[in-house]
Amino acid sequence: MDINFEKMGGLVPAIIQDSVTGKVLMLGFMNREAYDKTIELGKVTFYSRTRKKLWTKGEESGNFLNVVAVLNDCDNDTLLIKAKPDGPVCHTGADTCWGETNKADINFLTYLQDFICKRYQEQPEGSYTTSLFRSGINRMAQKVGEEAVETVIEATNGTDDRLIYEASDLIYHLIVLLTSKGHRIEELATELEKRHK
Repeated sequence: MDINFEKMGGLVPAIIQDSVTGKVLMLGFMNREAYDKTIELGKVTFYSRTRKKLWTKGEESGNFLNVVAVLNDCDNDTLLIKAKPDGPVCHTGADTCWGETNKADINFLTYLQDFICKRYQEQPEGSYTTSLFRSGINRMAQKVGEEAVETVIEATNGTDDRLIYEASDLIYHLIVLLTSKGHRIEELATELEKRHK
């Protein structure tokens, strides 16, 4: 990766984002050595400007940032690192350095969509999602119908917990069906946004 460390005197900002929730967790700085160690360890390592040394996030707290992907911006002088945190990220004990709670929100559906797309491409043995893809369109559509009925039953005669459980099954099976037809859940968001206008 071509990173311009010279532009800011040997450092580049590194924005850390939760790979699942999409929340921005923190910002740190890396020099070439910190970047290389991050890639080698698979754990985010920064250069401390105050202590003038490398530090791997979590080396004292155990709250490591496990690297999922590293992206370079269009000017090659800022990194976006997608990571899975082992715990709170901020030294204050907060989930993020901005005091936000880091939990799944609507953006998790994009993560789930990407995961299901990967299953569709790779179709690993032993995967329930793979078995759905191999069962064909009719069976996948039938599963969406079954989950819709179960959601309605829980809404009218069940508990709130079961309603959430069955509605989650419905969304999951709908994403599988959409994927098999070459579509993504975000297309539904686009259609709903058009209707909202």
